[in-house]
Amino acid sequence: MAGTSDPETGSTRSWRFDDFVLDTGRYELRRDGEVIRVEPQVFDVLTQLIRHHDRFVSKEELFDSVWGGRFVGEAALTSRIKAARRALGDDGESQRYIRTVRGRGYQFVGTITPPPAEPQVKMPAPEVEPPPRQHIAFCRAADGVRLAYAVTGDGPPLVRAANWMTHLGYDIESPVWSHWVRDLSRNHTLIRYDERGCGLSDWDAGEFSFEDWVADLESVVEALGLERFSLLGVSQGGAVAVAYAARHPERVSRLVLCGAYARGRAVRAVGEEEQRAAALDLDLARVGWGRDDPAFRQVFAAQFQPDGSRADWAAFDQLQRRTTSPDNAVQFLEVFARIDVRDTAREVRCPTLIMHSRDDHRVPLRFGEELAGLIADSRLIALASNNHLLTAAEPAWQVFCDELGTFLAG
Repeated sequence: MAGTSDPETGSTRSWRFDDFVLDTGRYELRRDGEVIRVEPQVFDVLTQLIRHHDRFVSKEELFDSVWGGRFVGEAALTSRIKAARRALGDDGESQRYIRTVRGRGYQFVGTITPPPAEPQVKMPAPEVEPPPRQHIAFCRAADGVRLAYAVTGDGPPLVRAANWMTHLGYDIESPVWSHWVRDLSRNHTLIRYDERGCGLSDWDAGEFSFEDWVADLESVVEALGLERFSLLGVSQGGAVAVAYAARHPERVSRLVLCGAYARGRAVRAVGEEEQRAAALDLDLARVGWGRDDPAFRQVFAAQFQPDGSRADWAAFDQLQRRTTSPDNAVQFLEVFARIDVRDTAREVRCPTLIMHSRDDHRVPLRFGEELAGLIADSRLIALASNNHLLTAAEPAWQVFCDELGTFLAG
């Protein structure tokens, strides 16, 4: 036997080779008992190679098992192989553990030995925390468009400016947003709303603009009778939050921005290549948003959550289809691209915390740094993540929650 087995499923749960143990039960790679930190997809690639160490594993098989057959470039697999080799101290030239089968795939060539028997302890199933109870209501914007908003939790009010791809009725259970709702509702009364054209708000809202989004936030605040509150802006919702905070300094006590930017893709595009990349967003939405084939939408998933699991990507795909129409998706992207709140950001006077993933693939860190340079009383924290939207499982999420809680406690 080349590893320990799960007594319930009979499948091999862990493998030992030299000083290493790959433990799929605990989702850990250990060396001499010390855990080696690797990204989820790196762990999954290594698991597939070791599980099938008696043969080479083709690239197509790895794409299917690790990425679920999703559209990813070969560079993604190459980078995960390199990361796996680094974790094992394999320089890639000696190919001590992972051998490249040129043009075909890879094979694990380390010597696997049975680990000592471990006592089987049946662990109780972890308790699944139920989602917080929420109250959904509706109000009207100044132009008559119906807006849906939701209230969860208890404590000082925290308003989240609306951002793309939300659905109040679905987010509370969706892996994309459920941890945001759950954790931000622990110590605050969290107020969320779906922007026009999205979620439970009116989809048939005609043409809309950035100014409409700021006015919609004003409408929700007025409907709830809020006098003073903390304001959170995520992604393009950050620009809406910046504009509102600048216009209503008497209302906003503290401002938190995550993955935010002052300039949209079309405004910040420098050179022909960046302009083509900005235009590609629109083409992908026009062609693929309403199709049953998820390949086009998965390009967005790969940008928003490049280190997400297969379940994360599937949830993101469902989120895209449920939250808005193809026509509205194109209009959202067109408005996003033209956002420019640089002058407005200079007018923000409240304490501001800016958090941004260090290797954000959708909005690079330098645009978070730009915001920090524009807002006088601000502090920037670079999170150890590649994701534009933080997932529940990554360590950066807990850092985000801790820093937000400390900042809002003042």
